[in-house]
Amino acid sequence: MIYLDNSATSFPKPDSVYAFMNDFYRHHGVSPGRSGFDAAIAAEEMVFETRRLLTQLFNGTDPNRLTFSYNASDSLNMILQGLAQKGDHVVTTMLEHNSVLRPLHHLAHEGIIEVTYVPFDKDGYVDPDDIAAAIKPNTRMVVVNHCSNVIGTIQPIHEIGKICRDKGVFFIVDASQSAGAIPIDIQASQVDVLVFTGHKCLMGPTGIGGSYVMDHVPVRYTRYGGTGVRSAQETHLEEFPYRLECGTINLLGVAGLNAGVNWINEKGVMNLHHQEMALWERLRDGLSQIEGIHLYGAAGVTNHNPVLSLTVDGLDTGDVGTMLDVDYNIACRTGLQCAPKVHQGLGTDKLHGTIRLSIGAFNTPEEIETAITAMQEIAQLAAMRKEKRPGDTLKIMA
Repeated sequence: MIYLDNSATSFPKPDSVYAFMNDFYRHHGVSPGRSGFDAAIAAEEMVFETRRLLTQLFNGTDPNRLTFSYNASDSLNMILQGLAQKGDHVVTTMLEHNSVLRPLHHLAHEGIIEVTYVPFDKDGYVDPDDIAAAIKPNTRMVVVNHCSNVIGTIQPIHEIGKICRDKGVFFIVDASQSAGAIPIDIQASQVDVLVFTGHKCLMGPTGIGGSYVMDHVPVRYTRYGGTGVRSAQETHLEEFPYRLECGTINLLGVAGLNAGVNWINEKGVMNLHHQEMALWERLRDGLSQIEGIHLYGAAGVTNHNPVLSLTVDGLDTGDVGTMLDVDYNIACRTGLQCAPKVHQGLGTDKLHGTIRLSIGAFNTPEEIETAITAMQEIAQLAAMRKEKRPGDTLKIMA
């Protein structure tokens, strides 16, 4: 299989991730922080070390402010619901994933908040001045997707963070597609809350994610349960990390995340990024020469991650995905990619979304050439069939 769906989940993982997860869980797969025997202590030490690694990766200051959850969607729900107050206004963008859109929609539907959606330009970027113009006296937070999962554009969070800090509103960054892919400095960018997931660029398994919350952010806890600390207390603990964690942590997921971050640090974030973007540039250039293929948000390699969305004249995007899978053994993602407002902005919502090809650390130049050839043959097939039936959008099942 040629795997070009790394924006969904990076695959495969480094061998060191598989090995560490297997070894650690076999020898220390017990509840961390609950008991004083050796295996439990070793488990808790690994969990804290992972908090420290991620805090260092994002240039945070206190590893205890780094909390774990199921994934970015889970953390975003806790953060957004834990910060929103009756009468608040929230600014976000048309580039957001449903992990932001749906919690905000429900809060708005319940009459708690109102939401403004800032558009993006023709190349897929949000203008910080548009964010500033959208902020009102009752704006409590600005929520921005650092990197689009549909078109790969990286937003100027440094400039947006300064605006938010100057205006006294909280700045929430969804780093699902950027954590581990590009350097992130939450202090320099004045980010108040950074949310991440482990199964994408951080090279961890599914089912693990989290957030880093700066110490001045009054996020409420919205879940209650066991922490292994002060069990006689009737109320949930207010201090971090317990404030946003309850119950037994996903120890196996944290172990995989630990190994993933260590692998990234060893390879170098920017070394991996340059390697992937070189492949992306070849893919973009090759596809741009094919008649009948349309690319979106692919103007240049600067401020971009290796994600490419496209459509083929005369073909349904889902059918193209089936053809790539069945005829060429290429895995990709088609449709709206859980980001409907991006497609509204692109105009691809009326085309059943796009075909998304997303490159990862283990893709090769040969795989990219195969993908270009496959898309060329598919586009040629569509053109020939369109000549026979002009005006139709064909549904061609492989």
